Amino acid sequence: MPSEDARVLPRSKTRTVPPQQFRVLMHNDDYTTMEFVVQVLEAVFRKPPTEANQIMLNIHLKGVGLCGVYPHEIAETKVDKVHAMARSEGFPLRCSMEQV
Repeated sequence: MPSEDARVLPRSKTRTVPPQQFRVLMHNDDYTTMEFVVQVLEAVFRKPPTEANQIMLNIHLKGVGLCGVYPHEIAETKVDKVHAMARSEGFPLRCSMEQV
């Protein structure tokens, strides 16, 4: 007869849910320079120069470009960093985030 210490516990049915993901989008304007957009993509989103130039061209030609997909808090922080960098340089550059 098994002792009380050898009981089998029921399996827990809780699962971890991955965090909600958000796209960070950068929008085109007529004042922010292409060079500054590339600089922001490299600094804030850690994009290599080639990819940063590709995204910048997308923003310029299509009006909007995808900078990355992140959990809510990270996406929000990146948007805030972009706006702070743009304000400090006098540019009206705008970033937004949308749920995936």
